[in-house]
Amino acid sequence: MEKKWSNMIKEEHKGINVQNEGSLHSQIKQWYARNDDRFEVKVGRYIIDIVRDNQLIEIQTRNFGSIRNKIRTLLINYPVRLIYPICEEKWIVTLNRDGEFMSRRKSPKKGKVLDIFNELIHCPEVMNDEKFSLEILMIKAEEIRCHDGKGSWRRKGLSIYDKILLNVMQSVVYESKEDFLSFLPNELPQPFTNKVLSKYLDISMSQATRITYCLKKMGLIEAVGKKGNTILYEIKHL
Repeated sequence: MEKKWSNMIKEEHKGINVQNEGSLHSQIKQWYARNDDRFEVKVGRYIIDIVRDNQLIEIQTRNFGSIRNKIRTLLINYPVRLIYPICEEKWIVTLNRDGEFMSRRKSPKKGKVLDIFNELIHCPEVMNDEKFSLEILMIKAEEIRCHDGKGSWRRKGLSIYDKILLNVMQSVVYESKEDFLSFLPNELPQPFTNKVLSKYLDISMSQATRITYCLKKMGLIEAVGKKGNTILYEIKHL
């Protein structure tokens, strides 16, 4: 159930601790947990978020590049599931320099499942391992920002302090690499270019390039030639 912050937002975030990061990670762990799960278990040199039977479950709310080596090492001996949240709806809470509530507004940006390729590009080859699976959580969340003058110039100096889970809207599981072929429209011509893919999916060229890079690394598509300087791709017969 979605937590109602509208009447309690000021008290919840007043004087928020700068060091208190990772609320989203912790809340997703609580949401995902089952009765027999074990938490923060040491496996080799790594600490695992959740161990469920023989499966290792890792929750990653940031860059896949930072967890790439960990996943590769764990996959040698264990089945691994990676949980990744994407904000379908985000509310931005702004605090002043003293941590007092100033405003709350809805972000115009809406995350989509396709956004997974922004991170998957760091380690697409892990989907080639039959012991690996990926679960995407489409969520509603709050992002807590503060006017401390230390943040990005794009945010006019506001720092991001924390993210708070409000609701899980949908869960999408990719058990095998073949599941990723669902991102390619049935009517997509063969062969196709990144430009054609961007048109059919109504996405940017850079996003289309990330998708074809990942699918090629997974062995799902292959380069079959060129049209001028443009690479032609085709779905492989698996």
